[in-house]
Amino acid sequence: MRRRTIKHKLLKLNKRLSRTFETMPRRMKLGILLLVDILLVPIACAVLIFVAEDSFREQLALVAVLTVAGGAASLIMGLPRIKLKTYEQNGIQRTAGYGAIVGVTGVIGSILLYGTVADPIFILNVTMAIVILSVAARFIMRNILIAIYMRGHDRQRILIYGAGQTGVQLAAALDKDDAIEPVAFIDDNPTLQKILVAGLPVHSPVRIEQIITNLRVDRVILAMPAQSRPRQARLIKYLQSLNCEVSALPSFASLFGATPLTDKLIPTNPTDFLNRADLDEDLAGSSEIYADSCVMITGAGGSIGSELARQVITCRPKCLVLFDVSEHALYQLDRELNDNSDDEHCPIIPVLGSVTDALHVRRTIAEHGVNTVLHAAAYKHVPMVEKNRLVGLYNNVIGTQTVAKAAGDAGVDSFILVSTDKAVQPTNIMGASKRLAELLVQDISTRTPQTRFSIVRFGNVLGSSGSVIPLFDEQIGRGGPVTLTHAKVTRYFMTISEAARLVLMVGSQAQKTDQHGEIFVLDMGEPVSIRALACQMIEAAGYTVCDAENPDGDIEIQECGLRPGEKLHEVLTVEGKPITDTDHPKIKRVQEDRLAEIEIASALRALNEAFVEGDEDIAVDMLRRWVKRPALEHESSSSALASF
Repeated sequence: MRRRTIKHKLLKLNKRLSRTFETMPRRMKLGILLLVDILLVPIACAVLIFVAEDSFREQLALVAVLTVAGGAASLIMGLPRIKLKTYEQNGIQRTAGYGAIVGVTGVIGSILLYGTVADPIFILNVTMAIVILSVAARFIMRNILIAIYMRGHDRQRILIYGAGQTGVQLAAALDKDDAIEPVAFIDDNPTLQKILVAGLPVHSPVRIEQIITNLRVDRVILAMPAQSRPRQARLIKYLQSLNCEVSALPSFASLFGATPLTDKLIPTNPTDFLNRADLDEDLAGSSEIYADSCVMITGAGGSIGSELARQVITCRPKCLVLFDVSEHALYQLDRELNDNSDDEHCPIIPVLGSVTDALHVRRTIAEHGVNTVLHAAAYKHVPMVEKNRLVGLYNNVIGTQTVAKAAGDAGVDSFILVSTDKAVQPTNIMGASKRLAELLVQDISTRTPQTRFSIVRFGNVLGSSGSVIPLFDEQIGRGGPVTLTHAKVTRYFMTISEAARLVLMVGSQAQKTDQHGEIFVLDMGEPVSIRALACQMIEAAGYTVCDAENPDGDIEIQECGLRPGEKLHEVLTVEGKPITDTDHPKIKRVQEDRLAEIEIASALRALNEAFVEGDEDIAVDMLRRWVKRPALEHESSSSALASF
């Protein structure tokens, strides 16, 4: 108990002294250091005279001259202005200059006082003693001051991982910090282990857990800028599992621009991974149906919808109606188009609302005199729709019916439904909802001949919010692993720009036929292996794939299994159904079975019953009955597909 009381009193004393030194005026600190430099001269002289057993009185005049010279030399060399905690090599050099000035003054003073250099050995010894005493005094005061600060402040204890150049520079910088105390190094280089570097011991990574506990480490700082980001990320994850804060440090040269910062990811360009030429042609030959007309885009804030808006506005429409349920997405797109558009004759009209709100949709179409509707609003993320089946079906099916019926009743010239390859032989709720939406549009088209209804179907869009590109980018950025559903999975891809341009061109192709409710399919090229895509992105970022062939690679690819409703391979058309060419080489026309009006009515009746009852089983049974879904070979081996 008594020992604890003494310790507590000492701690309070240290804190008081620390506060005193911190609040002491700068002039007082300068005065104290100058006084030390002045007093050191007579002290050095007295010690040397005593050792030589000479009379101090005989040397008193010379001692006085040397003392005055010491004060002047200290001011000339600026020694009192050097902060004690930063007193290092530069301060020692200045102290040597201070001693030299005192020695030269002693020689001159001796000649003036005695007519000759009385005792050159004495003056030389005094000079050397002054330098030694001054350096020693400052280091002693520095260490005392640091000790007081250390005990007067709660310092964070730091373990530096990496005893190379960056680690040593970091240790030197933190050594004088009041709030941080470096305690040791960790390094996997065996030649550095068990020795002192920058005054700190170097330990092996094998003992890191024990070292963190024994040394009461608060934070580990990674000082290994040459290591790749994925390896640093894995190490950070391991260290965090030891309940320790972790920070990573670039090289000091990188911080000042002497060398580029290491491991910076290069922004991904989705077109680099398609292995085919992009669509270069513009919309000049297909823009006439959008020019001088009012175009309405539903789902305008989404990836496809926003790109459609950017390209439609180049066709010089009379007005552009942006319809979306997301306030933030709509605000961003509206601001972007208004900032970039120089067409004052094309008002951009943002409309907040849901496509399932029939009254609001009808009022919007009528109020703005819409001529063309591009219906891109849909829930498209397969796993999310699988977890929210009724909401997904309501939005994708009833939302499409609402907009298509409102467009037909208003006598809109053209209606284009943006569909997906997942609508072909669907194995998930999202794909089935889009297929039913296609069938609905075809049914409505038979009763509203004044409106040209068409459907455009294509695969995944690179770089969209639901694409694997942003996901892989994020995973690579944090050091992996990159997650893959299945090693053999493939998907069709095209860029957002190309997809939007071809969707708009479908509008002009639909005008060249007497058929209503036609399905157009975009040429997606060859399907892309998702694993190959992941490998390409890892290598494009400057890393290597970690696998059985390369166990020392940077980023691992992990398989997590097909999610509910996912296929190994997508198809764009039903096998055996006729495909015909159009005027455009990248747009094909397909003919598939349709549902009769009574069948559509039966499907909608069952769907509405499911919504009212909140019963997913009713909805799924309806989809199984009316949305044709031939069995696929891989379904039997994937329980994930049993959900639909």
